[in-house]
Amino acid sequence: MLKRIIGRLRAPKPRAAGYPPGPRGVTLYAIGDVHGRIDCLLRVQASIDRDRTLLHRSERVLELYIGDYVDRGPDSAAVLDNLVCRAGQTEMIALRGNHEMLMTSAMAGEVAFADWRRLGGLETAMAYGFSRQRLAAPGAIGPADLMATVPQAHRDFLASLHPHFVLPPYCFVHAGLRPGVPLERQSERDLAWIRDDFLNYRGAFGYVVVHGHTPVRAIEFHPHRINIDTGAYLSNKLSVLRIDASGPAPLEVEAA
Repeated sequence: MLKRIIGRLRAPKPRAAGYPPGPRGVTLYAIGDVHGRIDCLLRVQASIDRDRTLLHRSERVLELYIGDYVDRGPDSAAVLDNLVCRAGQTEMIALRGNHEMLMTSAMAGEVAFADWRRLGGLETAMAYGFSRQRLAAPGAIGPADLMATVPQAHRDFLASLHPHFVLPPYCFVHAGLRPGVPLERQSERDLAWIRDDFLNYRGAFGYVVVHGHTPVRAIEFHPHRINIDTGAYLSNKLSVLRIDASGPAPLEVEAA
């Protein structure tokens, strides 16, 4: 068994041709949209830990989570627990996805629970202990109920999320970039929500953009962007892109 694991880790899927290397001395693992799937997240983190150990990666190692930790899947509270703990164990960057924006807006009273519910908030509220029966009633819970139930550590984590992260020549965002707009002038809403205007653009962005938000069957390599959202909450497949001095390549993750 160990030999099979080592063999798989030493011979990862071929790297995508034509992409630039990452900074020398740095290995970055970019993890796609989790959406409440703690089981997938634990498998991914175990694969990252094996990769670091078996390949003797002693340089700087970063884990980057692309956003959408909550909603749709059944275990959003456990996912946030995990990420809070993981941040104390390794160098980690966590981006803000549109679903974290929805959750924090619901807690602040800026979005009605009924609107969040339709986009996956039902499963998140249930993960924090609210019953399906209670949540079925109109106006069943409000911002005060959410604030009293979501732990302070989770609220602090949500408040700490980044809109983007740059490790030249790569830029990491949840959803994408508005074409023709410099990074420093991008709106946080576009970074977390944009879709067609970004996906249909064929020009360059000044970086290779690594993003999630739009589920695909497998990591997609495009000329100026890489999509790492493989729809874990439905597909059971949470993908990882490893970027090092050799460039980007999918990291093999142990199956369930």
